[in-house]
Amino acid sequence: MASLTVPPAPTWPRQDAIDLHRAFKGFGCDSTTVINILAHRDAAHRAAIHHEYRAIFNQDLTRRIASELSGHHKRAMLLWVLDPPSRDATILKQSLTGDITDLRAATELICSRSPSQLHAMRGAYRARFGCYVEHDVTERTSGDHQRLLLAYLAIPRYEGGGAVDAGLAALDARELYKAGERRLGTDERAFVRVFSERSSAHMAAVARAYQHMYDRSLEAAVKSETSGNFGFGLLTILRCAESPARYFAKVLHKAMKGIGTSDSTLIRVVVTRAEIDMQYIKAEYHRMYKRSLADAIHSETSGNYRTFLLSLVGRDRAY
Repeated sequence: MASLTVPPAPTWPRQDAIDLHRAFKGFGCDSTTVINILAHRDAAHRAAIHHEYRAIFNQDLTRRIASELSGHHKRAMLLWVLDPPSRDATILKQSLTGDITDLRAATELICSRSPSQLHAMRGAYRARFGCYVEHDVTERTSGDHQRLLLAYLAIPRYEGGGAVDAGLAALDARELYKAGERRLGTDERAFVRVFSERSSAHMAAVARAYQHMYDRSLEAAVKSETSGNFGFGLLTILRCAESPARYFAKVLHKAMKGIGTSDSTLIRVVVTRAEIDMQYIKAEYHRMYKRSLADAIHSETSGNYRTFLLSLVGRDRAY
C-alpha cells in the first residue's frame, strides 16, 4: 500500500504548473510550495503537470527543478518527478555508468522488481539513453553475477499469487541442495536457473520446502555457498519473494544506522516505494526496530530534504 497522500479534491495540472512557475520566480525558490504540490501528486498527475508546464512556459519542468534546487533535495526531487519506469532506468544507469559505480544498487533494483516493472524499465532505458540495459550490465559485471542479472532481466516470470506447485517447489529445493550444500563446490548454474525462472510466490515456497526438508534456511545456504554481488543478488530475490516490505525496511535501517547516512540508498528506496508499498515497509520497520520510520528519517536528515522525504513516507507524529 502506498504512503503517498493526494488532495481529497482533484487539482488541475494546469494550475499546479502555474503555481510551480510562481514558486520558481524571483529571488530564491519557494521550496515549500514545490514540495506541497509535487510530493502530493501521483505519477499520472505529475506527468500531466510536466505536459502543462511545457505547453504554458515552453520550458522543461525537470530542468527548471534542477536549476532551482540543490543537494540531496534536488537529487530526490529529480527522481521523484520521473515516471516509475524512467526513474528505475535512471537509477540503474547512474549505478552502472556514473562517476562512482554502485553494483549493489544496480543489483538490488533489478532483483527486486517484477517482470512487468523490468519490461517497462528496459523500454524506458532504451528510450532515454539510446542503448539496451543488457549492454551496460554486460560491460560492468562479470561471471555468475552477470549471468544472474541478464537472466533475471530476460526471463518472463508469473507475477500473480494463487496456488503454488508444492511438488515442483520441493524438486527445486532438492536441486539447490544438491548444487550447493551436498557437494564439494557449488553449481552456480543451478542457482541462476531456479532463482531467475521462478515466480516470487514459488521462490517463497522453495524456501519453505528447503527449511522443512533440510532443517536449514535457504538463505543460510545461499550465504554459505555464494559470495559477492552474485550472492547479494540471490539474497535480494529470495528476501523480496518472502517479504518485500521486510527487505526494504532492513535496507532503510542499514542506510541510517551508525555514523553518517547513505543518502543515495535512502532516496532510492523512498522515491521508488512511496507509490507501491511504503505503508507496509513502515509497519515492518516499526515492528523490527521499535521506532517509526518517520522518526528515523527526521533524525538523519534536515531542511527541505527532510520535509520532502517525510511528505512521501507520511509523518507518524507531529514535530
